[in-house]
Amino acid sequence: MLAAVARRGSGLNPSLLSRSSSSSWSVACRAQTSGDCSRTPPSTSANGVVREGADRSSESGVLGFGQRFLGQFSSRSSNAQQSPVEGCKNSGVPSSWSHSGPMRLNQVRGFIQLKTNLEVADNSGAKRVQCIKVMKGSNAAKIGDIIMASVKDAQPRGKVKKGEVVTCVVVRAATQKLRRDGSEIKFDKNAVVLVNKQGEPIGTRIFGPVPHELRRRKLVKILTLAEYVA
Repeated sequence: MLAAVARRGSGLNPSLLSRSSSSSWSVACRAQTSGDCSRTPPSTSANGVVREGADRSSESGVLGFGQRFLGQFSSRSSNAQQSPVEGCKNSGVPSSWSHSGPMRLNQVRGFIQLKTNLEVADNSGAKRVQCIKVMKGSNAAKIGDIIMASVKDAQPRGKVKKGEVVTCVVVRAATQKLRRDGSEIKFDKNAVVLVNKQGEPIGTRIFGPVPHELRRRKLVKILTLAEYVA
């Protein structure tokens, strides 16, 4: 009723009308036994006209924007509190990566494969070779496997020259190997021994230890020339 009187242009003072409308609203709210005051109180515009409640659409828009903003903020804060390992799991990082300190990951070393550099453990003259093919038809080689390699570094007066393609037997691998008795063996570096077409070593001496698993591959000559059998 007050709003209707104001719209008709009555001579009432807008400030008094505003105070009376707000007081009547508070009295009406206190009079309700259910305590439902969901309606917005009347407000006064710039020209002194009393409006019956605020614009609900604008209020709902503001509330919706605030809820969306708070939801995005909470999701970002929860992601920020996530540990580096959990973040990597959610981002699709492989499970073979292990966490060792804040934001530092160590990749687990794989088997001997294409382009892998290996040391030469004999006195054939070659010092370092690079794998170009695994003979058994697999993508990775392990202890006892035969590979084709290219000589990358060699002695000047050795039996093989730099750039020559040679056949090698893997005698040491930098990956853990589980043995039949339950123990594990692992070497510091990958190493090979150069052999001829008959599978016999080219050199006359083999430096460093070699595993006894070579006996099952019928590589007894390599075990005989080795300094130590592990």
